[in-house]
Formats: sequence, C-alpha cells, structure tokens
Amino acid sequence: MVEIIGKVLGKRYEIIEKIGEGGMAVVYKARCRLLNRYVAVKILRDELTTDEEFINKFRHESQAAASLSHPNIVGIYDVGVEDDIHYIVMEYIKGKTLKDIIKEKGKLGPEETINYAMQIAEAIGHAHKNHIVHRDIKPHNIMVTDDGRIKVTDFGIARAATSATMTNTSSVIGSVHYFSPEQARGKFTDEKSDIYSLGIVMYEMITGKVPFEGESPISVALKHVEEEITPPSEIDHSIPKNIEYIIMKAAKRDQAGRYKNTEELLEDLRKVKYSDEDLHFTEDTNRFDSETIILPPVGENGDEDEEKKKKEPKKKLKKKPKDKKGNKKAVFLGILLAFLLVNGIAFGILKLKDGFMSREVKVPDLMGMQEEMAKEKIEEMDLEFVVKERKYSSEFKEGEIMWQSEDPGKTVKKGYSVEVIVSKGDKKVKVPDFTGKDIGEISFLLEEAGLQEGVVDYSYSDSVPKNIVMSQSIESGTEVKEGSKINLVVSKGPEIRTTTMPKLIGLKENEAKRGIVAKGLVVGNIRYEVSNSVERGIVLWQSYDQGTQLQQNTSVDLVISSGPPKKPKEEEKKELPKDEKDQNEKKPGGGKKPGEGEENGSGHGGEGSGEEGEGSGSGSGGEGSGEGETNTQREQQ
Repeated sequence: MVEIIGKVLGKRYEIIEKIGEGGMAVVYKARCRLLNRYVAVKILRDELTTDEEFINKFRHESQAAASLSHPNIVGIYDVGVEDDIHYIVMEYIKGKTLKDIIKEKGKLGPEETINYAMQIAEAIGHAHKNHIVHRDIKPHNIMVTDDGRIKVTDFGIARAATSATMTNTSSVIGSVHYFSPEQARGKFTDEKSDIYSLGIVMYEMITGKVPFEGESPISVALKHVEEEITPPSEIDHSIPKNIEYIIMKAAKRDQAGRYKNTEELLEDLRKVKYSDEDLHFTEDTNRFDSETIILPPVGENGDEDEEKKKKEPKKKLKKKPKDKKGNKKAVFLGILLAFLLVNGIAFGILKLKDGFMSREVKVPDLMGMQEEMAKEKIEEMDLEFVVKERKYSSEFKEGEIMWQSEDPGKTVKKGYSVEVIVSKGDKKVKVPDFTGKDIGEISFLLEEAGLQEGVVDYSYSDSVPKNIVMSQSIESGTEVKEGSKINLVVSKGPEIRTTTMPKLIGLKENEAKRGIVAKGLVVGNIRYEVSNSVERGIVLWQSYDQGTQLQQNTSVDLVISSGPPKKPKEEEKKELPKDEKDQNEKKPGGGKKPGEGEENGSGHGGEGSGEEGEGSGSGSGGEGSGEGETNTQREQQ
C-alpha cells in the first residue's frame, strides 16, 4: 500500500495514524476537515483492488451498514474511491475490542457478560429487522467504549437476507472459532447463525476461552458441525445456571433448538438481569445415580380413580343404622395399619441403605496423575475409567490427567464411569514462512498460526523493500510450542550512505575520474575550456566543493582545461612554408632578396653560409643579426 499517512481523501479526510487491520482492509484514524472531528477510515488492501468480487463485497458492506442506525452499531458516514483507494468513513470509537478486554481480564463476571450480551443482541436484532445478517460476530468485531457501551462493527461479510441470498453457498469467511455449524458446512445461514456466534462470544466472556480448539481451522470447524459445546459450569462451577442455559440454547448445534430470534434471547437475558426467575432447564437424566423407578400408571391406586368416583352418579343406598362400635374398630385398624406401614417402609429404607452403602465408594483425586496410574486406581475401586478426550495443555505434561468428571471425595456406586481428559502436553504448531510479508500483516498471521511476535529488528537492505520481513528466528515448517515467540528482521530499505567530496582541481582528467568512483560517486557531465595558465587535461572546476558531504551515487560534474587558445590565421600566414624556407636557404645570401642584407643586416653576412651569414650579422648589420636569430629559432621549433 502506498504511503497513506498525511494523505487527504476526498479533499476532506486527513489520515493521521493506523489503528487496526483485518484480512480485507486497514483502518486509520483521520480528521474530517469539514466538521473538525475524528473519524475512522477503512481502506481496502492494495492486493484486493484488482479483484472485482472483493470490491463488490466492500461496496456492499458500506451500503448495508449505512442503512443501519442504532446506538450499538458503528455508524457509516461516507464512501469513496480516489486514486484506486477504496475507502469507507466510519464513526471513530475510543475504546478497546471485546477480545482485548477478555485477554486483559481473563474472563468477565456474570453481570458484565449479561450487560454486553444484551447490547450485542440489540445491535444484531436491529440488523435482522433490516434484513441484514452480520455473519461474522466475534469479539474482534465488537468495540467497547470507555463508558462500557457496545459498538458492533465490521459488516465485511454481511449479506442482505433476501430471497436471492438465502440459498447462497459461497465460501465462508470469518473466524472459525465463532462459526455456526451451517457456516462451517457452507450451507444456508440466517439470523440464527448470528445467535449461535453470540452464544460462543458469551461462552468466551464467562469462561475466558472458546468452546472448541483444534490443530487447524478445519478441525475446529468440524467440531462445530459434529459436537455440542461443553457446559460452561464444567469449566467453572461458579457460573450461574441461568446464564449457562442461555449460552447452551443460543449455541445449539441444531438450528431448530436455538432461540428463534433475538427477541426471545433478549427476553431470557432480561429475566436473568432483572429478576430471580429460574429459566426452564431440560433435566439430564444421566446425572442421577439411582436405579430406574417404575411408577404405576395413573389409575392404579392413583388419584384418577378418585376423580372418576366423584364423577360417577351416586347410587341410592338404604340407610343402615350407625354402628358406633364398628366405627371405632375401623378407626383403630386404620391407625394400626398406618403404623405398620410407616415402620415397615422405614425398616425397608434402612435395609436398602445398608445394601447401597456397601456398594458405594469415594472418587479419588486423579488430577496430575499419569494415565496408567489413574486407570489402575479407578479400576481397583470397581469404577470404570473412561477417557473422554485428549487435549493440549501448557499446564499439564503429556499423559497427565487434566480434568475429571467427578470431584474428589464424591460418593458414587461401584461400576460408575469416571470420565477424564488426558493432557497431550504443549500444543505444537508449524511455523509459517513470514519472509516476504509486510510487517503490517504479521500480527494477524501470527495469531492465525498460534504464535506470538517476539523481537522485531530493522536492517537496511538494497534488495528487499522497506517494511518487508527479511528473516525469522525459527525456520518455516518447524514445529514449536503454541504461543512461541518469533523474532523477525524487517527491511528498512536501502541505506542512505554518505561520502566526503575529494579535491579534484589540479588533477589530470583520468585521476579525477578514478577519485570520483573511489568515493562511491558517479562521474557526471564533463566540459572542456581554454586556459592560458593551466595545461591541457587538468581539472579546472568541480561541481561540489572539497569536504562537502554527499549521498553515494551522486553525480559530480567537471571542467577540464583544453590548453591555450589556437593562434589567429593572420599570424600563420606570416610564416613561410617549410619547403619554401629550404629553397631560400640554398640561395646566395641566405635566401635574402637583393638589398635585404643591407636592410636587415650587413652585406657581408650574406656571403657566408646560410647559418653563418645569419648568425654573423654583427657590425653595421646589427639589426640583421637580431632578425637572423629569430628565424633560426622558428626553424628549430
């Protein structure tokens, strides 16, 4: 993505800083110059701008979300495209994501969980009334303001719930830990999919963890499809049953078993918050240890016969005289029968109790015990040892019991099944290849891989672009403990190296060029100028003064001397050609015309040889002597 900080979009929104990012877009804090307020600007990633499908989804997000107006939904202010930058302008929320709050606190209390759940339900309920299904409800997409108000955001994959999309089976997008089973299968999704995801969010709020973990996103998705979530009270016994009931119903695997809509869900949430009314639970008959008691059908010594008797017309009977003695006897027999019945039952109960007591044992403490040892201990007590599942754990070593279905010391009958979860030790994950990735993507990629960011160092590179990961501390493909930290080295781009400008003036041209290259500089333009004082090929001028600090690869221009100027043509004409001079020298008188000796030197000088005649011009031909020396010098030259 091009440098965006400081850019003004739509001649209105000045980008200030990056505040978040997701798979589709990066979110920036910006200032609206028109209204002088802060806004959030979501910008589609560069690599997606060429993908028509993603662009259409991005546009649909803005249109769908802009149609919603609710205090618990992030407002949409503007949409635009500029220089291939697709953006949405949204309400700026000062706060944290619900995911961050859960991480900070570990888990939330019942009251806080209910408060947040009600606001989330209000938000998605408003969207449902406008025929919009969010389809990506998760703590990462839920903002919590500083005053505790919920703001649901990121309708990145929201779809209008029209007849055209009710049968849509396109690829499922979002976080797999909060998927509904139908989303995981790529099947029909509706408002109940959002309710399921909200149930998972509530589960994480109250327990501090998601219900399903797996070695890969696919394995987690399969658990959503094939398994019911574990009741929260099995993780934390202090969790209220009413809240557990809501979570279990909202996150039912079968859509038909969930709340029909958010209104039903809100009704139960309000009951929990504002009244002590118990919600209606379905009793789990497997939790009772006693043997099955077969009750007689109604009518066999039951109350229904009494009702029938009351309805039957009374027969007219002849009145018999009252027998007082008979009445007293009947009363006595009734009391005796009742006494015998009560004592007989009591005696029977005592006998049964003795029989049951002889068959009961106390569950031992298996926590932290190795699986084989725990199994032996359970079987010695005539109990059944059942491994419910094996889970990764950073707290328990591989093979240790990390959970048991019954508390230590609980009395159960012999033959009772005690379920356990056995630790698989630290979860191992494979380290992805982060090299070549932008540092802005790393946080998301690390989280997806189950890893953490370690130390990030920055280093110059001539070959790797700025902000791209060059190396990682653990090689890709290596299996490491989940949560391990990965150190990264990120490119700062080419290093800006400087050098000192050397002195080149006075050097020969080739020496000056070598001096430029040796300093990491580049030879620039070279001009040649006439100089009466500096010989040919010597540097007269350099474009930067000696001692100047320059970036490497800077071009340095030079001016080189071409020597003194050429002689004018008039002076060249005064000199005779060499051949003509040679002919004159062979003539009597040193090649002088008649009378020239008298004019320029003595006549005697002309009688000797050319050199002697010109060289002996003394006496009355003194002037001729001077002329003779000049000519000799020219010839030598």
